[in-house]
Amino acid sequence: MQLTGMLHGAKLLSHVEFPVSEVLGPAASEGEIRDLIDRHGLIFIKPQFKGGVGKKGQAGLIGKARDLKTALAEKERLYFAEHRHGNVVAKANGVSFEGAVPAEHEVYFSITDDTHFRAPTMTLTHRGGVEIEELSKSEIATVPFEALTGLKAFVVANALSDIGAPKEIISPLVQHLPKLWELVHHYGITTLELNPIRMRPGRGGRLTPVACDFKCGFDRDDPRVGRLGLSNHLFAADISEFEQEVNQLRTYQGQSDVFVINDKGTILAPTFGGGANSLVTEVLGDAAIISSDFGGNPPYDKMKQVMAICYRHFLAQSNVLFIIGGKANNTDIHETFRAMADALRDYFSAHGPTPLYVVVGRGGPNLVRGFGALAEACDSLGVPYRFFGFDSAISEIVNYAQRVDAWMKAGGREQIAAALGIKPAA
Repeated sequence: MQLTGMLHGAKLLSHVEFPVSEVLGPAASEGEIRDLIDRHGLIFIKPQFKGGVGKKGQAGLIGKARDLKTALAEKERLYFAEHRHGNVVAKANGVSFEGAVPAEHEVYFSITDDTHFRAPTMTLTHRGGVEIEELSKSEIATVPFEALTGLKAFVVANALSDIGAPKEIISPLVQHLPKLWELVHHYGITTLELNPIRMRPGRGGRLTPVACDFKCGFDRDDPRVGRLGLSNHLFAADISEFEQEVNQLRTYQGQSDVFVINDKGTILAPTFGGGANSLVTEVLGDAAIISSDFGGNPPYDKMKQVMAICYRHFLAQSNVLFIIGGKANNTDIHETFRAMADALRDYFSAHGPTPLYVVVGRGGPNLVRGFGALAEACDSLGVPYRFFGFDSAISEIVNYAQRVDAWMKAGGREQIAAALGIKPAA
Protein backbone atom coordinates (compact mmCIF):
# COMPACT_ATOMS: atom_id res chain seq x y z
CA MET A 1 0.00 0.00 0.00
CA GLN A 2 1.78 3.13 -1.22
CA LEU A 3 1.16 6.85 -1.43
CA THR A 4 3.15 9.16 -3.69
CA GLY A 5 3.26 12.85 -4.53
CA MET A 6 3.04 16.05 -2.57
CA LEU A 7 -0.73 16.45 -2.86
CA HIS A 8 -1.21 13.94 -0.05
CA GLY A 9 2.39 13.94 1.18
CA ALA A 10 2.13 17.57 2.30
CA LYS A 11 -0.80 16.67 4.56
CA LEU A 12 1.13 13.80 6.13
CA LEU A 13 4.27 15.88 6.64
CA SER A 14 2.21 18.58 8.33
CA HIS A 15 1.66 16.13 11.23
CA VAL A 16 5.31 16.63 12.18
CA GLU A 17 5.63 20.23 10.93
CA PHE A 18 8.12 19.41 8.20
CA PRO A 19 8.34 22.21 5.60
CA VAL A 20 6.78 21.39 2.22
CA SER A 21 6.39 23.00 -1.18
CA GLU A 22 3.09 24.77 -1.80
CA VAL A 23 0.70 22.49 -3.66
CA LEU A 24 -2.79 22.73 -5.19
CA GLY A 25 -5.03 19.85 -6.21
CA PRO A 26 -6.87 19.14 -9.49
CA ALA A 27 -9.87 21.19 -8.35
CA ALA A 28 -7.81 24.40 -8.13
CA SER A 29 -9.45 27.36 -9.86
CA GLU A 30 -7.73 29.43 -12.54
CA GLY A 31 -7.38 32.26 -10.03
CA GLU A 32 -5.64 29.98 -7.52
CA ILE A 33 -3.26 28.68 -10.18
CA ARG A 34 -2.45 32.22 -11.32
CA ASP A 35 -1.76 33.28 -7.73
CA LEU A 36 0.55 30.28 -7.27
CA ILE A 37 2.48 31.30 -10.39
CA ASP A 38 2.69 34.90 -9.19
CA ARG A 39 4.15 33.83 -5.84
CA HIS A 40 6.70 31.35 -7.18
CA GLY A 41 7.38 32.41 -10.77
CA LEU A 42 7.46 28.76 -11.88
CA ILE A 43 5.17 25.85 -11.10
CA PHE A 44 5.27 22.13 -11.83
CA ILE A 45 2.24 20.17 -13.05
CA LYS A 46 2.34 16.49 -12.07
CA PRO A 47 -0.17 13.72 -12.89
CA GLN A 48 -1.68 11.92 -9.91
CA PHE A 49 -1.28 8.14 -10.03
CA LYS A 50 -2.64 5.82 -7.37
CA GLY A 51 0.01 3.64 -5.80
CA GLY A 52 3.73 3.97 -6.41
CA VAL A 53 4.67 4.96 -9.97
CA GLY A 54 8.28 5.83 -10.65
CA LYS A 55 10.33 7.66 -13.29
CA LYS A 56 7.58 10.10 -14.30
CA GLY A 57 10.14 12.80 -15.03
CA GLN A 58 12.12 10.60 -17.41
CA ALA A 59 8.86 9.76 -19.21
CA GLY A 60 8.09 13.44 -19.81
CA LEU A 61 5.15 13.40 -17.41
CA ILE A 62 6.08 16.47 -15.39
CA GLY A 63 5.06 19.80 -16.87
CA LYS A 64 6.42 23.30 -16.17
CA ALA A 65 4.60 26.60 -16.51
CA ARG A 66 5.35 30.28 -15.95
CA ASP A 67 1.92 31.49 -17.09
CA LEU A 68 -1.68 30.38 -16.74
CA LYS A 69 -2.15 29.40 -20.39
CA THR A 70 0.76 26.95 -20.28
CA ALA A 71 -0.38 25.58 -16.94
CA LEU A 72 -3.87 24.80 -18.26
CA ALA A 73 -2.42 23.20 -21.41
CA GLU A 74 -0.21 20.96 -19.26
CA LYS A 75 -3.18 20.10 -17.08
CA GLU A 76 -5.08 18.95 -20.16
CA ARG A 77 -2.09 16.89 -21.36
CA LEU A 78 -1.44 15.15 -18.06
CA TYR A 79 -4.85 14.82 -16.39
CA PHE A 80 -5.47 11.29 -17.73
CA ALA A 81 -1.92 10.43 -18.77
CA GLU A 82 -0.85 6.79 -19.02
CA HIS A 83 2.55 5.69 -17.75
CA ARG A 84 4.38 2.40 -18.23
CA HIS A 85 7.13 1.58 -15.75
CA GLY A 86 8.52 -1.92 -16.20
CA ASN A 87 5.53 -4.21 -16.53
CA VAL A 88 3.21 -1.81 -14.69
CA VAL A 89 0.83 0.41 -16.62
CA ALA A 90 -0.91 3.16 -14.63
CA LYS A 91 -3.46 5.78 -15.59
CA ALA A 92 -3.58 9.16 -13.92
CA ASN A 93 -6.73 10.73 -12.58
CA GLY A 94 -6.00 14.38 -11.91
CA VAL A 95 -2.97 16.62 -11.53
CA SER A 96 -1.28 18.68 -8.84
CA PHE A 97 0.20 22.16 -9.18
CA GLU A 98 3.36 22.66 -7.11
CA GLY A 99 5.26 25.87 -6.56
CA ALA A 100 8.95 25.78 -7.50
CA VAL A 101 11.45 26.01 -4.65
CA PRO A 102 14.71 27.81 -5.58
CA ALA A 103 17.72 26.07 -4.10
CA GLU A 104 21.38 25.36 -4.67
CA HIS A 105 21.40 22.09 -2.71
CA GLU A 106 19.15 19.04 -3.04
CA VAL A 107 19.01 16.19 -0.54
CA TYR A 108 17.77 12.59 -0.69
CA PHE A 109 16.40 11.07 2.53
CA SER A 110 14.63 7.81 3.34
CA ILE A 111 13.75 5.60 6.30
CA THR A 112 12.97 1.93 5.83
CA ASP A 113 13.28 -1.40 7.61
CA ASP A 114 16.53 -2.94 6.40
CA THR A 115 16.74 -6.74 6.45
CA HIS A 116 20.54 -6.55 6.49
CA PHE A 117 20.70 -4.58 9.73
CA ARG A 118 17.36 -5.85 11.09
CA ALA A 119 16.64 -2.31 12.20
CA PRO A 120 15.13 0.91 10.85
CA THR A 121 17.72 2.48 8.58
CA MET A 122 18.27 6.02 7.37
CA THR A 123 19.65 6.62 3.88
CA LEU A 124 20.90 10.15 3.26
CA THR A 125 22.86 12.00 0.60
CA HIS A 126 23.40 15.65 -0.30
CA ARG A 127 23.27 14.67 -4.00
CA GLY A 128 19.47 14.49 -4.17
CA GLY A 129 17.13 14.97 -7.11
CA VAL A 130 18.56 12.00 -9.02
CA GLU A 131 18.21 8.22 -8.91
CA ILE A 132 20.17 7.20 -5.84
CA GLU A 133 21.49 4.13 -7.68
CA GLU A 134 23.44 6.46 -9.94
CA LEU A 135 25.59 7.77 -7.07
CA SER A 136 28.80 6.31 -5.70
CA LYS A 137 28.69 4.68 -2.27
CA SER A 138 31.03 7.34 -0.87
CA GLU A 139 28.28 9.94 -1.39
CA ILE A 140 25.58 7.97 0.43
CA ALA A 141 25.19 7.40 4.17
CA THR A 142 23.26 4.28 5.21
CA VAL A 143 22.87 4.24 8.97
CA PRO A 144 20.77 1.86 11.12
CA PHE A 145 19.41 3.17 14.41
CA GLU A 146 17.48 1.90 17.41
CA ALA A 147 13.71 2.00 17.04
CA LEU A 148 13.28 2.51 20.78
CA THR A 149 15.42 5.64 20.90
CA GLY A 150 14.50 6.89 17.42
CA LEU A 151 16.45 8.95 14.91
CA LYS A 152 18.61 11.29 16.94
CA ALA A 153 20.10 14.58 15.72
CA PHE A 154 23.68 13.36 16.23
CA VAL A 155 23.04 10.40 13.89
CA VAL A 156 22.07 12.83 11.11
CA ALA A 157 24.99 15.15 11.88
CA ASN A 158 27.56 12.35 11.84
CA ALA A 159 26.17 10.90 8.61
CA LEU A 160 26.35 14.25 6.81
CA SER A 161 29.89 14.87 8.03
CA ASP A 162 31.01 11.41 6.91
CA ILE A 163 29.87 11.99 3.30
CA GLY A 164 31.34 15.49 3.13
CA ALA A 165 28.09 17.43 2.95
CA PRO A 166 28.38 21.24 2.74
CA LYS A 167 28.49 22.76 6.22
CA GLU A 168 25.64 25.19 5.55
CA ILE A 169 23.09 22.38 5.07
CA ILE A 170 24.04 20.30 8.12
CA SER A 171 22.43 22.37 10.87
CA PRO A 172 19.02 22.79 9.13
CA LEU A 173 18.86 19.07 8.31
CA VAL A 174 19.84 18.10 11.85
CA GLN A 175 16.99 20.25 13.08
CA HIS A 176 14.28 18.87 10.79
CA LEU A 177 15.09 15.31 9.65
CA PRO A 178 14.58 13.61 13.04
CA LYS A 179 10.91 14.70 12.85
CA LEU A 180 10.40 12.23 10.04
CA TRP A 181 11.00 9.25 12.34
CA GLU A 182 8.02 10.44 14.37
CA LEU A 183 5.88 10.24 11.24
CA VAL A 184 7.11 6.73 10.46
CA HIS A 185 6.83 5.44 14.01
CA HIS A 186 3.48 6.87 15.03
CA TYR A 187 1.45 6.28 11.85
CA GLY A 188 2.22 2.74 10.69
CA ILE A 189 4.57 3.77 7.87
CA THR A 190 7.06 1.13 6.73
CA THR A 191 8.99 3.18 4.15
CA LEU A 192 9.36 6.94 3.74
CA GLU A 193 11.29 8.68 0.96
CA LEU A 194 11.73 12.38 0.24
CA ASN A 195 13.56 13.13 -3.00
CA PRO A 196 14.38 15.89 -3.41
CA ILE A 197 14.46 17.93 -0.26
CA ARG A 198 15.47 21.35 -1.57
CA MET A 199 17.44 23.67 0.73
CA ARG A 200 15.62 26.99 0.33
CA PRO A 201 17.55 30.12 1.39
CA GLY A 202 15.79 32.47 3.77
CA ARG A 203 16.57 35.68 5.57
CA GLY A 204 20.21 36.04 6.48
CA GLY A 205 21.12 33.11 4.22
CA ARG A 206 19.68 30.52 6.63
CA LEU A 207 18.64 27.39 4.69
CA THR A 208 15.36 25.54 5.24
CA PRO A 209 14.81 21.97 3.99
CA VAL A 210 11.61 21.81 1.91
CA ALA A 211 10.12 18.49 0.80
CA CYS A 212 9.40 18.63 -2.96
CA ASP A 213 8.49 15.00 -3.62
CA PHE A 214 7.10 12.32 -1.37
CA LYS A 215 6.71 8.57 -1.30
CA CYS A 216 5.71 6.25 1.53
CA GLY A 217 4.47 2.75 2.13
CA PHE A 218 2.11 1.63 4.89
CA ASP A 219 1.45 -1.56 6.79
CA ARG A 220 -2.30 -1.43 6.27
CA ASP A 221 -2.78 -4.03 9.01
CA ASP A 222 -1.24 -1.64 11.54
CA PRO A 223 -4.06 0.16 13.38
CA ARG A 224 -1.89 3.29 13.71
CA VAL A 225 -2.51 4.01 10.02
CA GLY A 226 -6.06 4.98 11.00
CA ARG A 227 -4.71 8.02 12.86
CA LEU A 228 -4.02 9.70 9.51
CA GLY A 229 -7.66 9.59 8.43
CA LEU A 230 -6.78 8.58 4.86
CA SER A 231 -9.60 7.59 2.52
CA ASN A 232 -9.65 3.98 1.30
CA HIS A 233 -10.01 5.11 -2.32
CA LEU A 234 -6.43 6.42 -2.22
CA PHE A 235 -5.20 2.83 -2.23
CA ALA A 236 -7.65 1.29 -4.71
CA ALA A 237 -5.11 1.53 -7.52
CA ASP A 238 -6.34 0.05 -10.79
CA ILE A 239 -7.50 -3.17 -9.17
CA SER A 240 -10.48 -5.33 -9.99
CA GLU A 241 -13.82 -5.32 -8.23
CA PHE A 242 -12.92 -8.77 -6.84
CA GLU A 243 -9.66 -7.51 -5.31
CA GLN A 244 -11.41 -4.53 -3.76
CA GLU A 245 -14.11 -6.73 -2.23
CA VAL A 246 -11.63 -9.12 -0.66
CA ASN A 247 -9.18 -6.45 0.50
CA GLN A 248 -11.98 -4.66 2.36
CA LEU A 249 -12.07 -7.70 4.66
CA ARG A 250 -8.44 -7.29 5.73
CA THR A 251 -7.84 -7.53 9.46
CA TYR A 252 -4.68 -7.63 11.51
CA GLN A 253 -5.48 -11.22 12.49
CA GLY A 254 -5.99 -13.12 9.28
CA GLN A 255 -4.78 -11.79 5.98
CA SER A 256 -6.73 -11.34 2.76
CA ASP A 257 -4.10 -10.53 0.18
CA VAL A 258 -5.27 -11.25 -3.36
CA PHE A 259 -4.16 -10.34 -6.85
CA VAL A 260 -5.82 -11.43 -10.08
CA ILE A 261 -3.19 -13.14 -12.27
CA ASN A 262 -5.42 -14.25 -15.14
CA ASP A 263 -9.14 -13.56 -15.13
CA LYS A 264 -9.50 -16.25 -17.83
CA GLY A 265 -7.66 -18.92 -15.80
CA THR A 266 -9.07 -22.32 -14.87
CA ILE A 267 -7.56 -23.09 -11.44
CA LEU A 268 -8.94 -21.18 -8.45
CA ALA A 269 -6.22 -21.53 -5.83
CA PRO A 270 -6.93 -20.03 -2.38
CA THR A 271 -3.50 -20.37 -0.77
CA PHE A 272 -2.36 -20.25 2.85
CA GLY A 273 1.12 -18.83 3.47
CA GLY A 274 3.50 -16.67 1.47
CA GLY A 275 5.91 -19.49 0.66
CA ALA A 276 3.17 -21.72 -0.68
CA ASN A 277 1.74 -18.81 -2.64
CA SER A 278 5.07 -18.09 -4.35
CA LEU A 279 5.50 -21.72 -5.41
CA VAL A 280 1.90 -22.21 -6.51
CA THR A 281 1.60 -19.06 -8.62
CA GLU A 282 4.97 -19.64 -10.28
CA VAL A 283 4.25 -23.26 -11.23
CA LEU A 284 0.61 -22.83 -12.25
CA GLY A 285 1.39 -19.87 -14.49
CA ASP A 286 -1.52 -18.62 -16.60
CA ALA A 287 -3.80 -21.40 -15.37
CA ALA A 288 -3.95 -19.72 -11.96
CA ILE A 289 -6.76 -17.21 -11.59
CA ILE A 290 -5.55 -15.50 -8.42
CA SER A 291 -2.47 -15.12 -6.26
CA SER A 292 -3.49 -15.16 -2.59
CA ASP A 293 -2.44 -15.50 1.01
CA PHE A 294 -5.32 -16.30 3.35
CA GLY A 295 -3.15 -17.38 6.28
CA GLY A 296 -2.99 -15.93 9.78
CA ASN A 297 -5.76 -18.05 11.37
CA PRO A 298 -8.76 -16.22 9.90
CA PRO A 299 -11.99 -16.69 11.88
CA TYR A 300 -14.90 -18.68 10.41
CA ASP A 301 -17.03 -15.69 9.41
CA LYS A 302 -14.22 -13.92 7.60
CA MET A 303 -13.06 -17.06 5.77
CA LYS A 304 -16.60 -17.76 4.62
CA GLN A 305 -17.03 -14.19 3.32
CA VAL A 306 -13.71 -14.32 1.46
CA MET A 307 -14.53 -17.63 -0.19
CA ALA A 308 -18.04 -16.48 -1.09
CA ILE A 309 -16.46 -13.61 -3.03
CA CYS A 310 -13.96 -15.95 -4.72
CA TYR A 311 -16.70 -18.41 -5.71
CA ARG A 312 -19.05 -15.70 -6.97
CA HIS A 313 -16.42 -14.22 -9.27
CA PHE A 314 -14.54 -17.28 -10.51
CA LEU A 315 -16.02 -20.68 -9.63
CA ALA A 316 -18.15 -20.99 -12.78
CA GLN A 317 -15.03 -20.83 -15.00
CA SER A 318 -12.84 -22.99 -12.76
CA ASN A 319 -11.93 -26.59 -13.50
CA VAL A 320 -10.10 -27.04 -10.20
CA LEU A 321 -10.69 -25.61 -6.76
CA PHE A 322 -7.15 -25.93 -5.42
CA ILE A 323 -6.88 -25.32 -1.67
CA ILE A 324 -3.22 -25.41 -0.75
CA GLY A 325 -0.88 -24.43 2.08
CA GLY A 326 1.99 -25.64 4.20
CA LYS A 327 1.77 -27.19 7.65
CA ALA A 328 0.18 -24.48 9.80
CA ASN A 329 1.35 -23.62 13.29
CA ASN A 330 -1.66 -21.71 14.57
CA THR A 331 -4.33 -21.77 11.83
CA ASP A 332 -7.31 -23.92 12.80
CA ILE A 333 -7.75 -26.09 9.70
CA HIS A 334 -11.22 -27.23 10.75
CA GLU A 335 -12.49 -23.65 11.07
CA THR A 336 -11.11 -22.55 7.71
CA PHE A 337 -12.20 -25.68 5.82
CA ARG A 338 -15.66 -25.65 7.40
CA ALA A 339 -16.07 -22.05 6.26
CA MET A 340 -14.91 -22.89 2.73
CA ALA A 341 -17.25 -25.88 2.59
CA ASP A 342 -20.26 -23.89 3.80
CA ALA A 343 -19.53 -21.13 1.27
CA LEU A 344 -19.39 -23.79 -1.47
CA ARG A 345 -22.79 -25.17 -0.41
CA ASP A 346 -24.24 -21.66 -0.44
CA TYR A 347 -22.87 -21.05 -3.94
CA PHE A 348 -24.38 -24.27 -5.34
CA SER A 349 -27.67 -23.43 -3.64
CA ALA A 350 -27.79 -19.90 -5.06
CA HIS A 351 -26.28 -20.46 -8.53
CA GLY A 352 -26.74 -24.16 -9.20
CA PRO A 353 -24.03 -26.83 -9.58
CA THR A 354 -20.94 -26.33 -11.72
CA PRO A 355 -18.44 -28.93 -13.01
CA LEU A 356 -15.57 -28.87 -10.52
CA TYR A 357 -12.76 -30.99 -9.12
CA VAL A 358 -11.48 -30.16 -5.62
CA VAL A 359 -7.80 -30.72 -4.81
CA VAL A 360 -6.53 -29.98 -1.29
CA GLY A 361 -3.08 -30.03 0.27
CA ARG A 362 -2.71 -28.92 3.90
CA GLY A 363 -1.33 -29.66 7.32
CA GLY A 364 -1.89 -28.26 10.79
CA PRO A 365 -4.19 -28.29 13.83
CA ASN A 366 -7.50 -30.16 13.43
CA LEU A 367 -6.55 -31.32 9.94
CA VAL A 368 -8.60 -34.54 10.00
CA ARG A 369 -11.73 -32.76 11.20
CA GLY A 370 -11.21 -30.13 8.50
CA PHE A 371 -10.83 -32.77 5.80
CA GLY A 372 -14.00 -34.39 7.10
CA ALA A 373 -16.03 -31.19 6.88
CA LEU A 374 -14.81 -30.50 3.35
CA ALA A 375 -15.31 -34.10 2.18
CA GLU A 376 -18.86 -34.12 3.54
CA ALA A 377 -19.68 -30.99 1.53
CA CYS A 378 -18.14 -32.38 -1.67
CA ASP A 379 -20.00 -35.68 -1.26
CA SER A 380 -23.32 -33.93 -0.72
CA LEU A 381 -22.77 -31.75 -3.79
CA GLY A 382 -21.54 -34.58 -6.02
CA VAL A 383 -18.14 -32.96 -6.58
CA PRO A 384 -15.06 -35.23 -6.94
CA TYR A 385 -12.06 -34.49 -4.72
CA ARG A 386 -8.58 -35.57 -3.71
CA PHE A 387 -6.94 -34.61 -0.40
CA PHE A 388 -3.24 -34.62 0.50
CA GLY A 389 -1.89 -34.38 4.06
CA PHE A 390 1.13 -32.69 5.59
CA ASP A 391 3.44 -35.54 4.52
CA SER A 392 2.93 -34.76 0.81
CA ALA A 393 5.30 -32.40 -1.01
CA ILE A 394 3.57 -29.20 -2.14
CA SER A 395 5.31 -29.34 -5.52
CA GLU A 396 3.81 -32.77 -6.20
CA ILE A 397 0.36 -31.59 -5.17
CA VAL A 398 0.65 -28.62 -7.54
CA ASN A 399 1.62 -31.00 -10.37
CA TYR A 400 -1.40 -33.15 -9.54
CA ALA A 401 -3.71 -30.11 -9.74
CA GLN A 402 -2.24 -29.32 -13.16
CA ARG A 403 -2.94 -32.86 -14.37
CA VAL A 404 -6.52 -32.62 -13.13
CA ASP A 405 -6.93 -29.31 -14.97
CA ALA A 406 -5.63 -30.91 -18.17
CA TRP A 407 -8.02 -33.84 -17.73
CA MET A 408 -10.93 -31.46 -17.20
CA LYS A 409 -10.08 -29.64 -20.42
CA ALA A 410 -9.80 -32.96 -22.29
CA GLY A 411 -13.33 -34.10 -21.45
CA GLY A 412 -13.42 -34.43 -17.68
CA ARG A 413 -15.53 -31.33 -17.30
CA GLU A 414 -18.23 -32.88 -19.51
CA GLN A 415 -18.12 -36.11 -17.49
CA ILE A 416 -18.61 -34.30 -14.19
CA ALA A 417 -21.35 -32.14 -15.72
CA ALA A 418 -23.16 -35.28 -16.86
CA ALA A 419 -22.89 -36.76 -13.35
CA LEU A 420 -24.34 -33.55 -11.93
CA GLY A 421 -27.14 -33.56 -14.52
CA ILE A 422 -26.15 -30.23 -16.07
CA LYS A 423 -24.64 -28.94 -19.29
CA PRO A 424 -21.04 -27.76 -19.02
CA ALA A 425 -20.46 -24.09 -19.64
CA ALA A 426 -18.78 -23.18 -22.90
